[in-house]
Amino acid sequence: MKPEERTVRNTIIRYRSFRYALVLEGIAVGAISGAVVVAFRYLIGCTDTLLHRILAYGQANHWFIPVWFAILAVAALIVTLLLKWDPLISGSGIPQIEGEIMGELDQRWWRVLAAKLGGGILSLGCGLSLGREGPSIQLGAMAAKGFSRLTKRVKTEEKVLITCGASAGLSAAFNAPIAGILFSLEEVHKHISPELVLSSMAASITSDFVSRNVFGLKPVFTFHITHMMPLSTYGHVLILGALIGLMGVLYNTCIGKSQDLYGMIPRQFVRILIPFLMAGAFGFLYPAVLGGGHSLVEELTAGELMLGGLFLLFALKFAFSMISFGSGAPGGIFLPLLVLGAIIGSIYYNLASAVSPDISGLLSNFIILGMAGYFSAIVRAPITGIILISEMTGSFSHLLTLSMVSLAAYIVPDILHCAPVYDQLLHRLLAKQNPDKQVTLTGEKVLVEGMIYHGSAAEGQKIAAIAWPPTCLVVSLMRGEAEFVPRGDTVLMAGDRIVTLCDETAEGELHRTLQEYCETVTSPR
Repeated sequence: MKPEERTVRNTIIRYRSFRYALVLEGIAVGAISGAVVVAFRYLIGCTDTLLHRILAYGQANHWFIPVWFAILAVAALIVTLLLKWDPLISGSGIPQIEGEIMGELDQRWWRVLAAKLGGGILSLGCGLSLGREGPSIQLGAMAAKGFSRLTKRVKTEEKVLITCGASAGLSAAFNAPIAGILFSLEEVHKHISPELVLSSMAASITSDFVSRNVFGLKPVFTFHITHMMPLSTYGHVLILGALIGLMGVLYNTCIGKSQDLYGMIPRQFVRILIPFLMAGAFGFLYPAVLGGGHSLVEELTAGELMLGGLFLLFALKFAFSMISFGSGAPGGIFLPLLVLGAIIGSIYYNLASAVSPDISGLLSNFIILGMAGYFSAIVRAPITGIILISEMTGSFSHLLTLSMVSLAAYIVPDILHCAPVYDQLLHRLLAKQNPDKQVTLTGEKVLVEGMIYHGSAAEGQKIAAIAWPPTCLVVSLMRGEAEFVPRGDTVLMAGDRIVTLCDETAEGELHRTLQEYCETVTSPR
């Protein structure tokens, strides 16, 4: 048997037999990734405490202020050197994982782990308006890739394990195991299969167990929402959702513009230095906008900020988030955008309560509505957003209103043809990459799953009529409970799940073909 035939045979046999093995591997990945992310989260907590002490000392001893700015400049230099060592640690890390799953990128797992840990801790610890969730997802995924490489898994299995690691990363970052599973399926892998669900669930639950043993059983946000929204107030939910949808379009547009503006600055050190120095200025003048803003959400529920203060807080937090993320510093956007959503919800409550007394006492409700809606408008993963907010607040009693606001916030940017934020970031990332430098090709065969959507171009077409990449072969078709090997004249039906074998070099092209022909609704049937 030729080596190539043996590789294909081993890949297919492994694919058909590894469902339960993947559960065990998911547990192992969850433990490893969870430990890495918990260490990252713990160190960020320590640096945050240290930052507050430094700022308090600087307020009392003004001579220390220039010293602090010098320290920030050194930190910016170190982050710049880490980015030059491995450019793929830039930003949140989620687009990098999506590119890895698509076969467009091949990150060096050990280098990303080391550089992302150091760069993320410095960036978040110095007060940049960035979140820990994106780095946590990338760290979890790279820990999983390391496990795969060290145990010599095949490429198809490795991509499942990377998805498991991403799920474990979000789970450990926010104590949100269900959201971790959903995000890895809804946003990272963009496909659901029994193998993927079982393994991601095992990884996410294990990671959450590791996290809770360190940080306790309490949810991330400790405020309690005691009142249910009366049915008469549901009109406000839809109005808020539509407004948040428009604000989501503004956010995604500004993310792109900020990166364009930074692109005009030739030296990377200058680009990184800008947000670090601004963090120093805000630390002494307006510290509320520093960091992800976790404590800020709980402060908003007290309702002590006046309307003018809320507008100022939103404007400064929004601008500093754009400046921080646009620079390319390692850090995510999850937590800052959730905080911005909470501020929008608080602003709406203050304005609407003046003319609609029936929403009085529902400030906390509008804060979580703002968070879920803004996440849905920007990321376009509404199910993840709904469950994430529920897990972070420890309450599943508001699913109906969270679903309504997320749906309204999703529709508005979709109508305006505003691309989801991670799709935009991935497109920019791939446009910058030199595939010859970034992707290490081994010639291994890869199995890629796809779904035939109702109304897609592939529905009702023969397999042979689809313009597959030259080195691809559809090897399995699952229709309901039945699985069979298709032929060229097999007609595809909505709901069919196909498995395609391809050369590693064609994986990116295959993903684009599946999206264009099989997973895009072209017209009503």
